[in-house]
Amino acid sequence: MNSLPLQQQRPHVFDVRGMTCAACAARIETVLAKTPGVAGATVNLALERADVLLDPGTDDSVVVEAVDRAGYEATPRASDPAERRRQREAEEVARRAAYRSTLAIFTVSALLTAPFLGQMVAMATGGGHWMSPWLEFALASVVQAVAGARFYRGATKALRGGSANMDVLVALGTTAAWAFSAWMVIARGHHAAGHLYFEASATVLTLVLLGKLLEERAKAGTTAAVRALMALRPDKATRLRDGVEETVAIEAVAAGDLVLVRPGERIPVDGRVETGEGHADESLVTGESVPVVKHPGDAVIAGSINGEGALVLRVSATGEDTALARITRLVESAQSGKAPIQMLVDRISAIFVPVVLGIAVVVLVGWLIAGAGLETALVAAVSVLVIACPCALGLATPTALVAGTGAAARAGILIKDIDTLERAVAVDAVIFDKTGTLTAGRPALVSIAAASGQTEETVLAAAAAVQHFSEHPLAKAVTEAAAARAIDMPRATGFRSLTARGVLATVEGRRVAVGNAALLSELGIEPGPLAGAHRQFEAAARTAVFVAQGDHVIGVLGLADPVRPEARQAVADLRERGIESRMLTGDNAGVAAAVASELSLSGWRGPVRPEDKASEVQALQKAGKVVAMVGDGINDAPALAAADVGIAMGTGTDVAMETASVTLMRPDPRLVAAALDIARATRAKIRQNLFWAFAYNVIGIPLAAFGLLTPALAGAAMALSSVSVVTNAGLLTRWKPQLRTLD
Repeated sequence: MNSLPLQQQRPHVFDVRGMTCAACAARIETVLAKTPGVAGATVNLALERADVLLDPGTDDSVVVEAVDRAGYEATPRASDPAERRRQREAEEVARRAAYRSTLAIFTVSALLTAPFLGQMVAMATGGGHWMSPWLEFALASVVQAVAGARFYRGATKALRGGSANMDVLVALGTTAAWAFSAWMVIARGHHAAGHLYFEASATVLTLVLLGKLLEERAKAGTTAAVRALMALRPDKATRLRDGVEETVAIEAVAAGDLVLVRPGERIPVDGRVETGEGHADESLVTGESVPVVKHPGDAVIAGSINGEGALVLRVSATGEDTALARITRLVESAQSGKAPIQMLVDRISAIFVPVVLGIAVVVLVGWLIAGAGLETALVAAVSVLVIACPCALGLATPTALVAGTGAAARAGILIKDIDTLERAVAVDAVIFDKTGTLTAGRPALVSIAAASGQTEETVLAAAAAVQHFSEHPLAKAVTEAAAARAIDMPRATGFRSLTARGVLATVEGRRVAVGNAALLSELGIEPGPLAGAHRQFEAAARTAVFVAQGDHVIGVLGLADPVRPEARQAVADLRERGIESRMLTGDNAGVAAAVASELSLSGWRGPVRPEDKASEVQALQKAGKVVAMVGDGINDAPALAAADVGIAMGTGTDVAMETASVTLMRPDPRLVAAALDIARATRAKIRQNLFWAFAYNVIGIPLAAFGLLTPALAGAAMALSSVSVVTNAGLLTRWKPQLRTLD
């Protein structure tokens, strides 16, 4: 296999049709690995998808031809968004048509098999054969032709490609039972009654078809997350050009355009609100259950639903550049990957079918050597062939991964790759960045000390009137606090900004100064009794700001980057799971100590330079810890990369999200524990599925070989194994994070 450096290879995605079991996926991977121009390939049975790395200059047709030679069909995924949408729609139509066709064939097969089941019940209750051998022959032959056709086609393709799969086992087993019985009828006529196995061939085919129908329905549930994400983006948008509305295809909208979104419509692009106010339901994109208020300047996400107000948006990203498209790619990437244990399963599956064929031959010969008749030997061999189908084995891991990552995505947790799930299970230490992760990332007014004769409202009104003209983050915190309290701000004039000291303005004929002690000293104003409040605020790691009116201080404002309300619960949740929580911050030691104390963290360090954050992560790893790092900024990227599991806040920088292996789509630190929970739940499902998949074969094959299992029961067990594995994985789709709130 070619081994060019990864950066020189192009990953291509292909939809693959015709796979029925793990042996099929393994065969395609083997064929592609030997194909010139292919540097690597991963085939996912549950998603019916192949991810192929092609060498530069290699065309998609190389893959299509190789898969065709293997007996299957591959179609390249379109790169153009519009073409890809049409391709998905066509695939969905074809999938529904194929399901309806299988359902119709199953219905015919079940109706024709019902008399055999009735006869089996009659015999079990003391009755005898009530169908003539010729009637059995006629009914079973129709079932063999109608229901067996898909297995004959699949087996032919597999054998032509040099492999054996589930279709080969079913086709061989049912054909042997039918052919033996047909020969008995032709040779003995009515005397063949009691020596026929038409019910075995008909029942096996009917049950296998039923298993396929149930399996497809269950698989559709596990892959619902990606389909739901793909369906979120509208096909059209209302673009504004010179004040004129025009409805255009989404592909025609470019960054910088203005787009109108009416109440109740789905937002078609990423952008910012130019005019209008309203609420946006972002639950399907970020997992946030409460609609988010949108004001001019606020960002909006493609795929969310506009609430009660009309919004005019300035487009920042469209198509494959939107957050929704990136989310979809991340989820698809995670679901198409392979866990390390799946690679072992694939190797087993590749040799499983040939081994089973060998076992069936040994069983047949063994019974004959032991003196049993051809009838007994054939029934045992057929039972071995039927029960050993490796469907459950091939579906055990991918269905659990698809269901787990899909459930996580619906909760606002994006997992980039499967290896992350493996590592996340073992995490026993979580390091949080402070600013923007444990705290809101921007200052807020948290306390006010008013002078005698003043109220908090009069102090805040005077300060907000002056700060209204400033763009400083502290000024915005003051004006936002005044707006939240519905305080009417008096009009200010003569605004002046004094660098590193504060601001001045005239409010209702009197000078108002808002700033630090240096500003008061410059103006000759004594702090007076409020000097104590100023020192108290600073001791609590808050930024203390004097508010002076005329020559007197009327109040002190305490501003801080507030701890997120969910942070205490996040730390408590991790502690319950036996995971310690630490904090690294570039902020000063006083602020860091205050936050660490408030949250009861296991440890903290501050101030820490960005490059030293990675060193702290590595130090914990050397101490034997499996470390998760949680951050949102460019300065966190080295630590996110060094950690065993990097977790980025989706509200942070693109660099952080690109570096991390998990992205939280909303700034809720409680989702950290939830991400570790879904990793553990997914691993548990994988282990359960593999146990049952192996258990069916380990128990069933010996029973069949020793004649203790009829072909009909073997068929039922085989169908049940696949359905039980997929259904068990599907239970993960119900998973939701348990987000509690401390009292």
